[in-house]
Amino acid sequence: MLISNHSGAMTFTLLGIPGLEAQHLWLSIPFSTMFVVILMGNGSILFLIATESSLQTPMYFLLALLMVSDLVSTLAVLPRLLCLFWFGAHGINIKGCLIQMFFIHFSSVVRSALLVAMAFDHYVAVCDPLRYSTILNYTVAVQLALAAFAKGIFLILPVPLLLQRLTFCKTVIPHTYCDHMAIVKMACSHTKPSRIYGVFVFLMVLGLDLLLIGVSYVFILHAVLRLSSQEATLKTLNTCSAHFFVILISYIPALFSFLTHRLGPIIPPHAHILLANFYLLTPSLFNPVIYGIKMKEIRSKMAKYLCRKGSLITNPGHKGGGK
Repeated sequence: MLISNHSGAMTFTLLGIPGLEAQHLWLSIPFSTMFVVILMGNGSILFLIATESSLQTPMYFLLALLMVSDLVSTLAVLPRLLCLFWFGAHGINIKGCLIQMFFIHFSSVVRSALLVAMAFDHYVAVCDPLRYSTILNYTVAVQLALAAFAKGIFLILPVPLLLQRLTFCKTVIPHTYCDHMAIVKMACSHTKPSRIYGVFVFLMVLGLDLLLIGVSYVFILHAVLRLSSQEATLKTLNTCSAHFFVILISYIPALFSFLTHRLGPIIPPHAHILLANFYLLTPSLFNPVIYGIKMKEIRSKMAKYLCRKGSLITNPGHKGGGK
C-alpha cells in the first residue's frame, strides 16, 4: 500500500520496543528515573554556572551549552517515550515526527561540535597557557557556540526535507522515537539520497569531529610529556580527564547505534532500540556526574551550596548574621 505524505495528515505509529511490549510499564521505571536524574543533574550544573561568578568563564560557558544540548536531547525523547509506555500513546503525525527527529539529531550534532570546542579550550590551556585569556575570551567562546549551532542547523535541516519527499509503504515505526533510518526503511523507493546523506552526516560528526578532537589531544599529550614536574603532569591530565570520559560516553554508543542499522537482522530488534535510547540518554545522564566529580571548582561549589542548604534546614531561624 502506497501512502503519500504530502497532505501532512499522515500518522505514524510508534511501536515502542518490539518484543517487549508487555514490559513497557516496567521499563518506564528506569526511564522515568533517568528523566528525573538528568533534569536534576544538568539543571544543577546550569544553576551553579549561572549563580557563581567564579564559574562564569568561557570554559564554563561552553560546558553550560553542553548541558543545554543534553536537556534538549532528553526532552525530545523521554516525555514522548513515557507517554507511550504509560498511556499507550502510539500515534504521531508526520509533522510531529519530523520535528522530534530534527531536535534529536540537531542536539547530537551540537553536542559533538561543543566537544570539539572544549577540546580546543583544553589545547589552548595546556599548550599556550600564557595567552589563554587572549585567545579564548568570551567573544571567541560565543563564536564557537554559534558555529556549533549553525552546524546543527545546516547538517540536520535537509534530513526532514528529504524525508518529506518520500512515499511510504508502512506507517508503523518499530521504535520508541522517530529515528531517521527507521523512517527511511518504511519508504517504498527513492531512499538512496536519504541514506547517502545520513552517512554523510555521520562522517561529518563522528568522523570529522573525532579527528579534530584527536589532533587536539595529540598536541596536548606532546605538551604534557615535555613537562618536567610529575605533579604538573598529573594535574594537567586530571584537567583533561573529564572531557576525555565525556567523549567516550558520547561517541562509543553513537558508533554502535550507527552500526546496528547496517547490521540488520544480526542484532535483535529490542537490543537495537534499547541501544539507540542508551546512545541518546547516556551523555545526558553521566555528563553532570563526570564534570561534578572531576572538576574541582564545580565539586567545591556544589559541596558549599549543599552545606549552606543543610545549615538552613537544620537552623531555619539562622540568617548568617544573627544578633
